Formats: sequence, C-alpha cells, structure tokens
Amino acid sequence: MSLTIYNTLTRRKEPFEPIDAANVRMYVCGPTVYDFAHIGNARPVVVFDVLYRLLRYTYGEDHVTYVRNITDVDDKIIAAANETGDDISAITERFTDAFHADMAALNALPPDVEPRATAHIPEMIALIDKLIVGNFAYPAEGHVLFSVSSMPDYGKLSRHSRAELIDGARVEVAPYKKDPADFVLWKPSTADHPGWDSPWGFGRPGWHLECSAMSENHLGVPFDIHGGGLDLIFPHHENEIAQSRCAHDGGEFARFWMHNGYVTVGRDKMSKSLGNFITVHDLLNEGIRGEAIRLALLMGHYRQPLDVTREKIAEAKGQLDRWYRLVDTVSFEKEYIPDNVVTTLKDDLNTPQTIVELHKMAQEIRGPAGGLQQLEIKKKLKAGGYMLGLLRHESVDWFKGAQTVSARMDAVLAPSDKDVETRIAERAKARAAKNFEQADEIREELAEYGVILEDRPDGSTDWRRE
Repeated sequence: MSLTIYNTLTRRKEPFEPIDAANVRMYVCGPTVYDFAHIGNARPVVVFDVLYRLLRYTYGEDHVTYVRNITDVDDKIIAAANETGDDISAITERFTDAFHADMAALNALPPDVEPRATAHIPEMIALIDKLIVGNFAYPAEGHVLFSVSSMPDYGKLSRHSRAELIDGARVEVAPYKKDPADFVLWKPSTADHPGWDSPWGFGRPGWHLECSAMSENHLGVPFDIHGGGLDLIFPHHENEIAQSRCAHDGGEFARFWMHNGYVTVGRDKMSKSLGNFITVHDLLNEGIRGEAIRLALLMGHYRQPLDVTREKIAEAKGQLDRWYRLVDTVSFEKEYIPDNVVTTLKDDLNTPQTIVELHKMAQEIRGPAGGLQQLEIKKKLKAGGYMLGLLRHESVDWFKGAQTVSARMDAVLAPSDKDVETRIAERAKARAAKNFEQADEIREELAEYGVILEDRPDGSTDWRRE
C-alpha cells in the first residue's frame, strides 16, 4: 500500500509521492522557548515523530530530512524576561533544554536539523529584501510589512473570507499599514530588546518570516511536507505560504500541509485560566511514564480533537504493562515489523487502527499458539510497537522504571536502581532481626517513590516501579 496523507491545502487525502525519493523533506514548526511544553505542544511532536519513523522505514533512514525549528526570538520570550527579570538567553537555553529532555522522555527522535531563529537573521533579511524588490512588501516607520493585496490567492490554505482574515489574524490596525490585513516581516527593537542591524533600522523579524527563511535554508523550495498544529493554519502557515511563494515567482512552497487537532482536558480546551493547563514536565515529575503519555496521544486520530486526562494516561500505562509482559523474552528485529501495522500507518497515520492491530497480536499470544509460532507473534508485537515509538525498552527496565529516571531532568526526585537495591538489603536485615517496624517504614518510603516490593516465598524480594 502506498502512503496517503490528508492535505490541508486541498482538503482531501492524496497519495504521497516525494519530490525526490532519495531525499524526502519535512519541516515542522517547533517550540517558542519561554515556558515548559504542555501536552498540546507535545501532540505534534509525537504525531510527526511517527510520520518520520514511517518515512524512514519506507524510503530509508538516510533518505529523509526532518527539520524542526526553535523559535528563540519572540515577543512572548521578551514578556517572560520582563516578568522574571531573567536574561533572555538564559530563558531560551533553559526551556530549550527542558523541551529536549521532555520530548526524549516521550521517545521522540531528535530531528535531523534543529535551526534556531537567531542563527538565521541574514537569511531573513535577504528574504525581506527580495519581497520589497518584487513589490510584495514595503517599509514603513521602521517596520516592513507584507502587502496582502499583492497576492491574489492569499487565504487559500485557511479558506477564510477577507473579514475573517483581518479578524483572525489579530493584527494591529496601525496607521502605517496600507491595508489592515498586512502583516509584519520586520519590526523595530528598542535598545533593551533583542535586535539586529538591517536596511530598515535596528529590529527583529516577525514570527512568520522565521519559518519561511529556516525551511528554505535547510530544505530548499519546494519541499515535501510542512506540519504543525491546527492552530497554525492561520495566520502562521498562511503567511509562510504568502512570503515564500511571492519570493519565488509564485512557485510552490510545500506540497503537503498536515495539521494535528487540538488537545482538550476533560473536554475543555486547555487553558491556564481554567486551571487545566498540564505540562509534560509536571507529568514526568509526578512519576508518570513518558511512554504512557505518548500512547495516550496516539489513541486518537491525529486530525481529530483529543481529550487527555491523567486517567487516560493511566489506562495507557496499564496497556503498556500488558504488552511489556508479553514481549519480555524478545528484542526488536526490523524484519518482523508487521505488514498490517505499516498498512494502517500508511493510511494517513491511522494510529488508532494500528493500536487495534497490536491488541490483536497480544490476544494471539495469549491464545493457544505455542512454541515458535508464539515467539514469532511476540517479535511482531515488539516490532509493531517500535513503529509507534513504543516498547522501546527491555521489559525488566520498564517494570523497574529505569528509562523514566534516565530520561527525566529531575532524576534526583526518584531513587536510582542502586538506591532501591540498597534499601531492600537494609529491609532484609531489619526483617531478619525481627525489626518489622523498620522493615515496614522502608517499604512505605519506597512506595512513596512508586517502587513496589513483592516478597517471595524463598525470602527474596522482587521490585518494580509503578
């Protein structure tokens, strides 16, 4: 089966044919690093990580280039610096490191290229200059603005009316604009704000321009796939298309546009004001497994809204426990990746159906099959999980929680394996001395960190992490 993708630009599923099968190119909008990533931010990371794995499987690991940017100059970052008094560079470094650690805990592969906006200012200035020369942009009072009226089919991606374009953009209706819908490519900076010298004065780029410049620099134009969350369709992706196409004589920018749906919490849209704003960092610090968060994010089709709660993540954790018990004796072997798993993923990343296929394999393992047949099904379950970025650990490590500790930035909050073994040995001595009060205290102490002890009839003690 060939890969099909729902293209937001055409509003239909289309067969995917890369521009160059030897170099399949994908760009996904990355984080603005001024705070910890919430589970809504994590959804596109996980979704496009699955697509990245599928493209690598289909075309070869050396034939896919995945670019995901870091936005490290933005008004939100400046606002965070003003609020906290911290240096802007300290804020961006801190939250870039946190993003990397949190996404690694979700088993997300790093992109092939991770450009930072501040490292591409010359390319942004060159792109603006090209737009001005082509009469698609104009300078005004230290700003440079894109002239929306210069592009007849502006709004094609979002399919908004002109009134919706102005209202939805939430743009400032400033006196220096020729048209209320015109958007900023370059804005002036004060001496205490980040800024760079340019032909239009000391200033900084607009957010939309950053992604146009970085994607072109690392992938060329046109490239195959541009992805991001549903909230980015307008104005961000609409404006990217306008800038990049007009800078290249109206040519194609990206062939396929993919967008994942919103994440809700208890059916309410995630919002700090509602108190339901959940960060990946907080979930991990609570001892929740990153892989369980990942599975919960894959249980719904990527284009649909997804309700995520701690209860649903706990359900995902229980499912992973069952799968890990079934594959405890096998390792990943690429040749065992099941055809039915690949087929469901090639159908516009139908991860819910992929999970159903994994359930079927699990049922077969529990059934009457035995010997070599059962071993083969276990290998298929392990390999099928790998395609979703799941079952990436040895079962013994999963149940002891070793991968959670190693992936978290705050590993000091949980005892290491060595610490657990030491406390178990101390408990054994206490029990031998009939000091059962101390033995119970050690059990309760470890339980607070999610470490469960199971005493065996022979007097030894097994342990696992919840």
